[in-house]
Order: sequence, then structure tokens, then C-alpha cells
Amino acid sequence: MARGTLRIFLGAAPGVGKTYEMLEEAHRLGERGEDVVVAFALDHGRADTRALMEGLEIIPPRLLPYRGTEFEEMDLDAVLARQPGTAVVDEYAHSNIPGSRHTKRWEDVDELLSAGINVLSTVNIQHLASLGDVVSAITDVHQAETVPDDVVRRADQIDLVDISPELLRQRLGDGKIYAAEKIDAALANYFRLGNLAALRELALLWLADRVDEGLATYRAEQGIDASWPARERIVVALTGGPEGEVLIRRGARILNRVNGGDLLAVHVRAADGVASESPQALEAQRRLILDLGGSYHVVTGEDPAAALLDFARSVNATQIVVGISRHKRLAGLVGALLGGGVGTRVVRDSGDIDVHMVSHPLGGRGAAPRPQRDLGRIRVGAGFILATVLPVLLQMLLALNPDQNVATAALVQLAGSVAVALVGGFWPAILAALWSSLLVNYFSTPPVGTLTISDPQNLLALLVFVGVSAAVAVVVDLSARRSKEAARARAEAATLGDLTRGAARADDTLGGLLQQALDVFQVSGVALYTATGHSGHSGHSGHSGHAGHIGPGRAGSTGWRLVAEAGDVPTAAPEGTENIEQIDAATRLVLSGRTLPASDRRLLGAFGAHLAAQLERQQLAASRREVVRLAESNTMRTSILRAVSHDLRTPLAGIKLAVGGLRQPDIRYTPEEQQELLATIDECSDRLDALVGNLLDMSRITSDSVNPLIKSVRWYEVIPAALHGSPVDRVRVDLPPNMPEVDADAGMLERVIANIVENAVKYAPDSDVVIVGAAGGLSHATLHGRPAGELRIIDHGQGVPAESIIRMFQPFQRLNDVPQATGVGLGLAVAKGFTEAMGGTLTAEETPGGGLTMVIRLPLSAGAPYDQHSAQAPLEAQSALLRRHHTGPLSSTEGTL
Repeated sequence: MARGTLRIFLGAAPGVGKTYEMLEEAHRLGERGEDVVVAFALDHGRADTRALMEGLEIIPPRLLPYRGTEFEEMDLDAVLARQPGTAVVDEYAHSNIPGSRHTKRWEDVDELLSAGINVLSTVNIQHLASLGDVVSAITDVHQAETVPDDVVRRADQIDLVDISPELLRQRLGDGKIYAAEKIDAALANYFRLGNLAALRELALLWLADRVDEGLATYRAEQGIDASWPARERIVVALTGGPEGEVLIRRGARILNRVNGGDLLAVHVRAADGVASESPQALEAQRRLILDLGGSYHVVTGEDPAAALLDFARSVNATQIVVGISRHKRLAGLVGALLGGGVGTRVVRDSGDIDVHMVSHPLGGRGAAPRPQRDLGRIRVGAGFILATVLPVLLQMLLALNPDQNVATAALVQLAGSVAVALVGGFWPAILAALWSSLLVNYFSTPPVGTLTISDPQNLLALLVFVGVSAAVAVVVDLSARRSKEAARARAEAATLGDLTRGAARADDTLGGLLQQALDVFQVSGVALYTATGHSGHSGHSGHSGHAGHIGPGRAGSTGWRLVAEAGDVPTAAPEGTENIEQIDAATRLVLSGRTLPASDRRLLGAFGAHLAAQLERQQLAASRREVVRLAESNTMRTSILRAVSHDLRTPLAGIKLAVGGLRQPDIRYTPEEQQELLATIDECSDRLDALVGNLLDMSRITSDSVNPLIKSVRWYEVIPAALHGSPVDRVRVDLPPNMPEVDADAGMLERVIANIVENAVKYAPDSDVVIVGAAGGLSHATLHGRPAGELRIIDHGQGVPAESIIRMFQPFQRLNDVPQATGVGLGLAVAKGFTEAMGGTLTAEETPGGGLTMVIRLPLSAGAPYDQHSAQAPLEAQSALLRRHHTGPLSSTEGTL
């Protein structure tokens, strides 16, 4: 059985007309004689949609009970039994009620397709999984129902149902989308003009990518290599040189002339190595292309021109931007004779792709010099000595055989030239070849004893001997150098890997990298500078010589600021040191202690690029923290405004009502009624004072302006004041004797206990609240390596689910989010903030048998022993209040109170 086809109607927002278009298509199919049924569709209370469902066969939905309510779901078995040609299934991303065969409706649709039934369905852009976070950020509405993008992309046809944001808002205002009571709220929130414009753009871009994929698939299936300019795509070719920035900016300007398109930068790396590219330049160009909204790619190929063109055709590019050659005129002439340079061949073979040859300041000035990778002075010197001595020794060996001829002498001397090439490289081998040719000519070529050659064949043999010797020398020298380059590249890669692993193990990645560089480059100091006025990584300042130190540091006399350092760094500006590596326009890496050889410069460049990436990562992390802090501040401000507009008005209304009643001249109140009104004023004033106090405390906590006055504090000193105002018959204090002192701020600790007790009394109305201390006054836990004192506040109320424990301590949270009592939901947040400011912890545990236990842990005091004589009077004064909340004997170090 052939699989059915899926056609999806995609919309940017509710109300654009997806279901309407789907039902119209169902009518068109029915008019053509196809068997069409409505498997599941909702009219959402819209008369036009309901009218379109008339005349179509509708399969009754299945009713499923869930949490005391019956919900309608598609009857999948009934649709399969009916076996229509086409089924209309609304809301492709819908989550089925528990008890259904599948979790998601798109899985139901997949079963219909497998049964050979064609399906028409709908989905909104906000339900696509890849765009859920983007849509939530735009609309501030979390999307619970999502469908994987690849599932939607597998549809045989996707139709975009699109109307302008202005027309959609007009339809909403006319009552064609929502009921009248919901219109104003929808227009002011989800259906704001900016939201709709952004959602529309998301839908268009997502569908454009889908069309692009279809076009690429078609071209691949049809074997079409020619570029189809359906969308402007500009490819910028990078060589790894500094001119890449000019080319990228030129490509961006070209793209800006058209409305939409893609900018791609590609670095073509030669297959035989990376000797001519600059890691720092490539890293800077990668960041630039990303900042401009483009993408960065790397390809490898034997022929750079062919590799560039293959990449351009694979992405369906319309234009290519390449720079003019950096080679000088003579080198360019030689290249032209050999078939042309890279740019010339790209232009010649580009076909229908437009090519821009862009001039730049480095054009025609010569390519960047390749670093010289010699074989070492000792080996080269030994090669020259061997090139001088070995041909003579071989000639003496040949003299032992008087019957030898020119060919024999040439072969023996050729072996000597190969040996010299293996030892000393190219130039010693050339010297050996020339010296050997002279010896063969003098001792073995007739007439012997002269440099005259009488036979032309002997002259040809000598010339071939010199040519072969030179060729062998070149091959052997190149092989030796490539072998050494490969070994050096492996060593550099291993070194960079060690640097990365060492930095990852360090607490400070940037400092760890600099500390590792001390050993890698064998220098005494490493420092990172940024130009004054440019942002860099910031931290704490310190003295020179501290390994891995990071901070604002010292400012050099020429406008440089020390960002990070390791080892002994001189106080002078970076210009006065031995080794300076330019990471970017405003950042310098400086190494002091010895001058680095040329062989270490490439590794230093790669290390600089690695440092630049770490700097960028730290700056992004700092930006992210700042964004999170600002978001939290905005949330706090919004919540405070909400609290001011609602929760604070309640006690104010009570006060105003009572005062207004007392001020009525024509109403006479009995003394009891006056006392009741005055009590109302007093109660509302206390409530208002507590609310404002919590708001101010939360503001101090979020702004990191809480400065506790830490001293030795006894639990007995703070509990009486904390329980002031709490119901005597509801709170019980049961503290063990000899509870030790803790380090805390007495005022803050009093607020912590008061808030927790108030919260327990409020949310456990049918339970007593018990305050107990750990046995002996000590908990077995530690805080920052110090023993801790512990206080537990226990209730036997309904408790809090484990998954809600963390959220319970967040600001403006109430149990079950039900405003059943006074307050703004700040009590526990303030308590936790104050406890942590004092160096302690506040946690929540489940009370055995049901309920919640709040645990306060604070570091035990290490101060002077408690003075029982000076404390006797205050304790006796507090005993009466404590007895009000105690049912058993209350003990202390002074005895029974």
C-alpha cells in the first residue's frame, strides 16, 4: 500500500486562516470527486469556519475523561475503519490526552499516512521545536505543545497562510478570532503589531529554508551543477592573509545592495599544509564574518581555484569575491605562463557565477614570506663538509679500478650526492653534484687529466649526472623538510592540546593558559595587554610575579593596560619587550625573558588565537551574566509594581476605611466599635509595615547591598523578638540546653526566624509550629569547613512537593500561586537571602508524617566564651516570653528558666 501524502497549512499566528484554507481545500477535493472526511477540526467559535464544515462528512470525536472533565480527541480507529481518501486533521502539534494511543497528534497523522490516507493539517510557527524559545522571547508566552521540525519538513507540501499584521489585528478587533471579552487583552499582549511582524518574518524565513532544501535536493537528483540564482549568495575567498578583512567588507557591501541574501566566507586550505596562513588573521576574519551575519567555512583541496569553485557551486552561490594576487609582477608572469593564478583561474572557470576581483593594499607587493624551516646549522655544516670530502674519497676508490668508465664513475658519484642531500639538504647536495661532475670530467672523461670533453656523449652524460643529482637533492631535501614540518605540526598540536587541558583544569582559564605558556616557551613572564579604551577581561589587581593573575593591573605609559599576567612581567609598556604578538588591533601578547626563535613564531601565533578565543568567551560570559542580572532586575521591578498595585493596596484600603468611619461626624460608635476600628488600623499598619520591610529587604538582597554585622549570637537572644506577634497557642519552642553561639547578625537572624514562623503559621493553619534545636545544639554538617549550629522550624501542614522546593525560595512565590493570604510572597526569599549573607544556609525538608521542616544552619562562633553573669539578666527578662511559646521545661546554661 502506497503511503499517503501530507499537506500542512503553516501560519504565523492564530487567526490567520489556516483552518479556513484547509477546509476550503477539502471542499475543492470533494468537488473533484475525492472521498474527504473531517477527522478532527475545531471552529474555535468562529462562524465562518463553522459554516465551512457544513457539507463535509465529520467523524465524531472520541471523548476521554481527564481530571474530572471530558475532552474531545480524534477517533483514530474510526478514521482507519472509514478508510477515506483524504482526512482533515486540525492542530498538527496538539498533545493528546493521557489514555490516547499516541502522545502527539502528529503521531496519529503518521499512522493515517502509513495506512495510505492523505492528510490535510495545520500548524503555527510557534509550535516548531527549533523556534519555541525564540517565540517565547518575542511574545513572553511559553509554548507547551511543540512538534519536531524534521517531522514538519517531511510533509509533501507546506502552504504558508499569510496575512499582514495590520489585517490580522483588524480581524481580531472585528471579533472574527476571539470572543469580545478577550479582544482587548489579546491586542495588548500576544497580538501586538511588533509581535505579529516578528512571527511573520520567522514563518517566511523558516519556509524559505525549506524551499532552499527542496531546490538543493532537486538539483542534486537532476545532476545540475550550474548555479541557479534563486537567492543572492556571495562567497568571499580567504587566503589566510590580512587582506581578508577588506574582501569580507566588500562582500557585505555588495550584499547590502540587494534585499536579503547570504554571505559566506571560505578559507581554502592547501592539502600540503598551512604554511602561508595566519591563525590570528583567520580568527579575526571569522569573528568579523559572524558579526556581519554571515558564516565561516574551511575547505581543503589540492587546487585552491577548483576547491573554491566546487564550494561555490555546492551552496548555489551567485557571486564570488576574490582578492588580486599578492605576487610580484615577475611571479605573476611566470604564473600566467603556467596557466594563471588562483584569481585568474576562478574567473576563467566560474561559468555563470559572477566574480569580483578586489584590489587591496597588499596586492602586487609579494606574498608573505614563508617561515624558513632549516635543518639545523650542524646538519647543514656537516653536509657542506661531506660535499667537499666525499666526492674525493669516492674518486680515490674509483682509481683502484683502472677499467672503470664514465657511466660507472657518474653512478658512484650520484650515490655520494644522494648521501650528502640526506645529511645536509639542498645546497650541500648541489655543491656535491658540481664538485663530483668536475672530478668525473677530470679523472674519468677522455681526455683524462684535463677538463676538456672530446666526446659529445660524455658531455651529455655529465649534464644528465648534474641534473639528476640536483633533482634527487631537491626531492630528498623536500622530503626531509616536510617530515620535519609534520613532526613540528604534531608537536604544536600536542602543545596546544596540553595548553587547553591545563587551562580547563585551572579555575581561571585565561590565567591557566598564560601559566602554561611559561613552560612551553621557556620564558620568565607572559602578559596580555589591551589598548586603553578597549574592553578586556577584568578581575582583581595584584603584584607582578603572581602566576595566572588577572586584573585591571597597570597601565603602560603609551596607553596599554595590563589585563592578565603570569611570571615576572616588567612594568614597562609592551613595546619595550623582546617578543610581541599582535592578537588583534587592540590586544598584544608579550613574552619576556628570552627572544623566541623563528621556529616558535607559528606556535606563538596559534597560541595568540587561542587566547583571543578565551578572551571572547569570557567577555561573552560577562555579557551573559549582565543580561541575566538585568533580566532579574526587570522581573523584580515588575513584581514589585504588581505587589504595590495589589497587595499593598489591601492594608491601605483597610486603614482608609477605618479612619474614614471614625471621622464621620454624623455617626456615633460604641466604645467597642471604636476599639474594633482602631484594632483594624493597627493590624493593617503592622501588615503594611511588614510588606514594605520585605520589599526593601529583597531590594537590598538583589542589589548585593546586604552587609551583616557578624558577631557571636545565642539563639535565645533572637527567638523572643522573632516570635513577637505570633499566636501563642500555635508556636512551641523546645530548645535543648547549652545551645552554643553562632556567628550571625542578630537583627537579620530575627527576621529570618520571624518570616519562617509567619509562613508556617499562614500555610499550616491546622498545625502547631515547633522550634527545635539539634541534639546538643550541634549539627553534623559543616559550613565552609566549620562546624555549624542548627535550628529547625517544623509544621505538619500540607507540605510542599519536592519539585517546588527550589521555586519556593524565589521572590513573589506563594503556595500553589493562590493569593489566599496577605503578603507578596517574599518571606522565604528574604529569609534565604539573609541567611546566605550571614554565611549560612536555609533548606527545606519533608516532615515525617507530612508537613515541612525549615532548617537554618549557621557557623558556630569561635569567639570568646559566653559570659553567663552578664547574660543572666537579659535571659530572665526573656524567659516570660519564651514560656508563652513553650509547653515543657526550658533549659539554658544558667539553669531552668
